[in-house]
Amino acid sequence: MIRCVILDDYQNVALNSADWSQLKGKVEWRVSSEPILDREALVYALADAEVIVAMRERTAFDGALFERLPKLKLLVTTGMRNAAIDLEAAADHDVTVCGTEGSVGATAELAFGLILSLMRHIPHEASLFRSGGKWQTTLGRELNGRQLGILGLGKLGAKLAKFGLAFGMKVSAWSQNLTPERCAETGVEFAGSLENLLKRSDVISIHLVLSERTRALIGAKQFALMKPGAVLVNTSRGPIVDETALIDTLKNGKLAGVGLDVFDAEPLPNSHPLRGLPNVIGLPHLGYVTEETYRIFYGQAVEDIAAWLEGKSVRVLKSVKQ
Repeated sequence: MIRCVILDDYQNVALNSADWSQLKGKVEWRVSSEPILDREALVYALADAEVIVAMRERTAFDGALFERLPKLKLLVTTGMRNAAIDLEAAADHDVTVCGTEGSVGATAELAFGLILSLMRHIPHEASLFRSGGKWQTTLGRELNGRQLGILGLGKLGAKLAKFGLAFGMKVSAWSQNLTPERCAETGVEFAGSLENLLKRSDVISIHLVLSERTRALIGAKQFALMKPGAVLVNTSRGPIVDETALIDTLKNGKLAGVGLDVFDAEPLPNSHPLRGLPNVIGLPHLGYVTEETYRIFYGQAVEDIAAWLEGKSVRVLKSVKQ
C-alpha cells in the first residue's frame, strides 16, 4: 500500500474537497492540519511517505529535505508553480513533481476586497460596531476617478484591472516585460516605468511572480515615490516588498494603509510588528482559499496520483535548467 501524506490542510477539508475513493485499496493517506515548522518534526512526519501532497508554498522542499526522505517518489503541489520546491533537487533524488491548476478569480477578488476595505475603513468600523464603540469615526474615499496601478498584468492582474475599470477607476500597469500592446488588449494604460506608476497611483496592487528580479522590488526608494495617502495591496508574495522598509513607511504615516495577504514568514509570528500597526489590514494568506479552488486543487491532486500509479504522470513540473 502506497503511503501518502497530505500536508498543511489547515481547514481539514482536503478529503471532502475531492473524490479520493478511486485511490482506495492502492493508497492510504494521512492528513496533517497544523504547520510543521521544525525540520526534525517534518522529517519524522514524512519519513514513510512515498507520496506527499503539498499546499502551495506552506512547506519548503529543498535538497537537504529530499536527502532525508529516501522513500519519497511523488510530490504533488497545488498550483502549477511552487517557489518553495527545489525542482532540480527533486530530479536528483528521482522524485516526480506534479502540479494542479487553480482559480484565477479568487485572489483577484480578495485583492479588490482589500482595496475596498482600505479605502472605506471597513474592518475598523466593523470592529467598533461589534464592540459598541463610537458610531462613524472615519471618512472613506470613493474609488471612482482614482488611479489604480497594477504591478503585473498576467491573468490575476488583468482580472483586477477589470474590477477597477468597472468601479470607474483609471487603471495603469507595469512590469519588467509588459508591453503597451498587452495593456491595450486589457483596456488599461501602460505606465511606462515603475517610478511613473508609483508616483501617480492612489491604489497600488501587486500581482508579480516572486523571482530574483522582483524580490524587494518595492523598498524605501519606491515608498518615497508614492503619493501621501496612497494604499498598497500585496496578495502575491511577501518578499516582493522589503518588509523593513514597509514597516518604517507605515510608522511614519506616508501610506494611508496596506492590505497584506502574504508575508516573508508564514504563519506570521504573533509578535511580528505588522500585527500591531493600525494602518495594516492583514489576512492569513486567503487569496486561493475558496471552496471552488480547493475542489480544483485536491481533485487534480487525486488525478496526479492516479496517473502516476499507472506510470503516466500528468502536469509534471520541471526546472528550467533541466
